[in-house]
Amino acid sequence: MDKTLIPDKLILDACCGGKFFWLDKHHPDTLYIDIRKEDAVYAPERPHFKIQPDMQLDYRDLPFADKSFKLIVWDPPHMLRENGMTGLSGNVIRKYGALHADTWRDDLKRGFNELWRVLDDNGTLIFKFCDREAKFEDVLKLFHTKPLFGTVTHKDRGETKWFCFFKSPGGKPK
Repeated sequence: MDKTLIPDKLILDACCGGKFFWLDKHHPDTLYIDIRKEDAVYAPERPHFKIQPDMQLDYRDLPFADKSFKLIVWDPPHMLRENGMTGLSGNVIRKYGALHADTWRDDLKRGFNELWRVLDDNGTLIFKFCDREAKFEDVLKLFHTKPLFGTVTHKDRGETKWFCFFKSPGGKPK
């Protein structure tokens, strides 16, 4: 894919889904992308829930030029399934998607490296993940750099945590 598209936005939501955690679900400086697009997803707590990204893209292969965004938020699926996104069933998986059980490590590593490529120097990447099926320690080892800070409490597994990565000028993947 040609990596020359330059977005007119400063912020990238790389897995927007239904934009659950956004207070402003249509922030003018944000480009919302997702691999999925759904007009209606069953979510009893949100009867009008839809997955409507600005662009339908895969975070592992983005058409954007290097250093295109100042802030990236990445909330990839947390559930692992043998067939990944194919034939999704269950309310949680229909709302949030799933990673392929055989390729999730490579998919997250490739995703982080691609997002790091499109993150500008002095930019910030916010990573959200639930360790219900994959341990945080295992996930964070996939990335070439460590977060500056994040959730440090340790409770039982199945907890969602946030991590903040900062890209110093010249920061490159290993």
